[in-house]
Amino acid sequence: MSNEAATATTAAEAAPAPEPIPHGIGVSLQPADARAKTEGTFPYAADLWAEGLLWAAVLRSPHAHARIVSIDTSHAREMPGVRAVVTHEDVPGKPVHGRGRADRPVFASEVVRHHGEPIAAVAADHPDTARMAAAAVIVEYEVLDPVTDPEQAFEAEPLHPDGNLVRHIPLQHGDPSATGEIVVEGQYRIGRQDPAPIGAEAGLAVPRPDGGVELYLASTDPHADRDTAAACYGLEPERVKVVVTGVPGATADREDQGFQLPLGLLALKTGCPVKLTATREESFLGHVHRHPTLLRYRHHADAEGKLVKVEAQILLDAGAYADTSAEALAAAVGFACGPYVVPNAFIEGWAVRTNNPPSGHVRGEGAMQVCAAYEAQMDKLAKKLGVDPAELRLRNALATGDILPTGQTVTCPAPVAELLQAVRDFPLPDLPKDTPEDEWLLPGGPEGAGEPGAIRRGVGYGLGMVHMLGTEGADEVSTATVRVQDGVATVLCAAVETGQGFTTLARQIVQETLGIDEVHVAPVDTDQPPAGPGCRGRHTWVSGGAVERAAKMVRTQLLQPLAHKFGMSTELLQITDGKITSYDGVLSTTVTEAMDGKELWATAQCRPHPTEPLDEAGQGDAFVGMAFCAIRAVVDVDIELGSVRVVELALAQDVGRILNPAQLEARIEAGVTQGVGIALTENLRSARGLIRHPDLTGYALPTALDAPEIRIVKLVEERDVVAPFGAKAASAVPVVTSPAAVASAVRAATGRPVNRLPIRPQAAVVTDR
Repeated sequence: MSNEAATATTAAEAAPAPEPIPHGIGVSLQPADARAKTEGTFPYAADLWAEGLLWAAVLRSPHAHARIVSIDTSHAREMPGVRAVVTHEDVPGKPVHGRGRADRPVFASEVVRHHGEPIAAVAADHPDTARMAAAAVIVEYEVLDPVTDPEQAFEAEPLHPDGNLVRHIPLQHGDPSATGEIVVEGQYRIGRQDPAPIGAEAGLAVPRPDGGVELYLASTDPHADRDTAAACYGLEPERVKVVVTGVPGATADREDQGFQLPLGLLALKTGCPVKLTATREESFLGHVHRHPTLLRYRHHADAEGKLVKVEAQILLDAGAYADTSAEALAAAVGFACGPYVVPNAFIEGWAVRTNNPPSGHVRGEGAMQVCAAYEAQMDKLAKKLGVDPAELRLRNALATGDILPTGQTVTCPAPVAELLQAVRDFPLPDLPKDTPEDEWLLPGGPEGAGEPGAIRRGVGYGLGMVHMLGTEGADEVSTATVRVQDGVATVLCAAVETGQGFTTLARQIVQETLGIDEVHVAPVDTDQPPAGPGCRGRHTWVSGGAVERAAKMVRTQLLQPLAHKFGMSTELLQITDGKITSYDGVLSTTVTEAMDGKELWATAQCRPHPTEPLDEAGQGDAFVGMAFCAIRAVVDVDIELGSVRVVELALAQDVGRILNPAQLEARIEAGVTQGVGIALTENLRSARGLIRHPDLTGYALPTALDAPEIRIVKLVEERDVVAPFGAKAASAVPVVTSPAAVASAVRAATGRPVNRLPIRPQAAVVTDR
């Protein structure tokens, strides 16, 4: 051996072994698709292609309410390049659909109930031809007066065969005659927020040789979408397959089913693949929005500020169709008093149909609207009592073991007081200086028209709560399979990755349980067992729980032969960093050696404990679990112009258990920023039911420049014993809480009531200085 070789060998032997790459629960594992999304190579649904592709376009109603006198498709059918035109007459199966209640037509037939409702769809050999053909469909309308005020919907002519009332919940809890020494009242309005997904809806439908169809969609609930499509097409569910592809993130039900259904109809009619990519305007017109809400409140308290009774009326505008409005109303009524102890509560809630744009599931539905109202009431109560707003909230904070107005006992961790104390005691940010160098601190930025002398700083608080999983008896179940071969694990689960981090979590669970570094999560389609929709923290709980159970079953299969050989139980063996060891050190081997070329697999389900519907008095154990959040907002307000700058949001949240620190932090920050949009800018405006400016110019989303400093002050890890891993949903409760906190801070800065979201400039102007 040469001296050089000997030296190299000695150096290699002396070099320390590389540190193992951290993996498993509690590690900030990078998402598998992070690089592709960052570099722009991730394939979204809009990128789909197929041989012999046709292009689709949809004709939508220009009216909010009209009777359809006639539909003439002859001109469109005669255009060169047009392969098919479909209307309500071409729907072979069930003509209606809906997420919560099936009352929404695939195509309007006799009457139009909202602006943008689909009337017809066209397939052609070029996208421009398809759009021109859709415009060539002649529809004769008898325009009707729209019902746009939800309060008028009670007395208006029925807009739907089922009437205008979607649901009424008269919650009664405690003594109706109870009164307090201090009474405050208020009326509040919440605007219409749009999910505004990063990419508009897109999809591809491919006909199958058996007469069925495959739908390639950015679906968040593929099995529900498959079943809806099959019923519409008059096919057995087995002949319709949904393949999930390229979801660009979701903060609500990602896909508009009214968009998906014409796509498959056209593919079945033409026998060709058909692609449809919605414009941003069509996206705004088609999918559901957050429920605009009118709320009236009366709070009673004793002289010390302890709540005695809360009375409220809550009116949700469901828009033209029911969708998930019944469930949103249950959340609004159930959480109408907030995370506070209220011995007597009388809440009436209604959801009604109007001719406004359709409403449905958007992150924190129901809970967000009431949070803004009850926190405004707490501010009014504190002002009337002359008590610090944070102190008043602490005196009434909910805790584990307390009872909700629905009669349900809070059995999960509820560290509300601890969260509020953490943000209250966190140091406040420095005050801005009245110097030219620091003008960027003013509302409006460096070129803003404001004057430093008109700036007032305000500090406000928000306490919020949300439910996790479905409510009122919803069957929450998910199925997962874990397969291991040649040192590689594969997870099969129909839980869609919508940006909430499920695929990363699934990898971490398998790594933690089996000690295998390389874990892949298979693409989602409806050939797999159902996992349910990707909302309300479901997949962290039920799908993550199913993956964990399947992985533990594989672990038992792996360890059982070794345990039998050494005469011990599998509980005495542990897997760490790919090594299997026994408690006494007698056994030490690797997972790869133990596998010995075998293939192991297991399938498991996770189903949380059942809930029950609210009864006629609004009582019942309707919620599986709850999550809580406290936010302190600091704002600067130009009281002459009414412009608002959110300086800082300090947050404390109970998360149960931190599964992926980086991912959790990102989810919280995103939720807080979305809430800032609700508070200050986001409102999909309409006039007589017609959406005004359905684009990203007219709908003002917060940008990176609008995002405030977000300080995550405290994350309380008190595990929820009934949840897998003890973790709670992370992203919805900041969305619910931050608008209320911002509004509270603006009230503190201006002394104005601020009873509407988003906050209009005129609501923050102070004239009597």
